[in-house]
Amino acid sequence: MDLRKLKTLIDLVSESNVSELEITEAEGKVRIVKSMGVAMAAPMMMASPMAAAPQMVAPLAAAEAPPEVAPSAGHTVKSPMVGTFYRSSSPGAAPFAQIGSVVKEGDTLCIVEAMKILNEIESDKAGTVTQILCENGQAVEYGQPLFIIE
Repeated sequence: MDLRKLKTLIDLVSESNVSELEITEAEGKVRIVKSMGVAMAAPMMMASPMAAAPQMVAPLAAAEAPPEVAPSAGHTVKSPMVGTFYRSSSPGAAPFAQIGSVVKEGDTLCIVEAMKILNEIESDKAGTVTQILCENGQAVEYGQPLFIIE
């Protein structure tokens, strides 16, 4: 399917009341789903009789980025890697740090799981945790603020 045709279809879906559109042609299948007001092309497997392996169709429109939380004054502890943020060592365990917790330099604040490895994130400053900027189980990026310590 021609990329110009895909772009036109995405624009039409995003400007209309249609929430989902699926088109099947000889070259493959495309499914466009409107999410949060932006139409996205969902990756679909395309089988070609000439190709030995299936190919993925890349998404053409990215979803809107969530608004960033403006951290208040204080020392910001940032994520040193991309991964998944966890406040405790296991689902039933107590969180390492809560709002109001007094921490020392080197105390564990959270875990960031990256590539099935659990990495403890330690406080690099002594003080009181005043803000927790991530939700448990949330994906975090390199340099993303996690905690505010004052």
